[in-house]
Amino acid sequence: MRTRKHYHKTFPYSFLQTELESKLKEKGVTKLVIVGMMTHMCIDATVRAAVDLGFETTLIEDACATRDLSYQDKVVPAEQVHYAFVSALNGMYANVISTEDFLE
Repeated sequence: MRTRKHYHKTFPYSFLQTELESKLKEKGVTKLVIVGMMTHMCIDATVRAAVDLGFETTLIEDACATRDLSYQDKVVPAEQVHYAFVSALNGMYANVISTEDFLE
């Protein structure tokens, strides 16, 4: 019986203690398209790490999601959280585009 190794991401960015970087570089990958959950945590951390590691990144912003955040008695709605993080990544860290624009 053949056993299969499973690799689980346990930190906010996808490169920490995973084989992702080595596998991508082994395959000659230089450009990444990033989507997923949560914009304010894993997406932000992964995009920034990818750029630090030398990858060119595209973030498909409407294929990402987040949730409301709160601090003390203030709640920041998910849409505002999402656009604040996407805005911070746009330009210096990623080419931020919509799914529609990506598919064109």
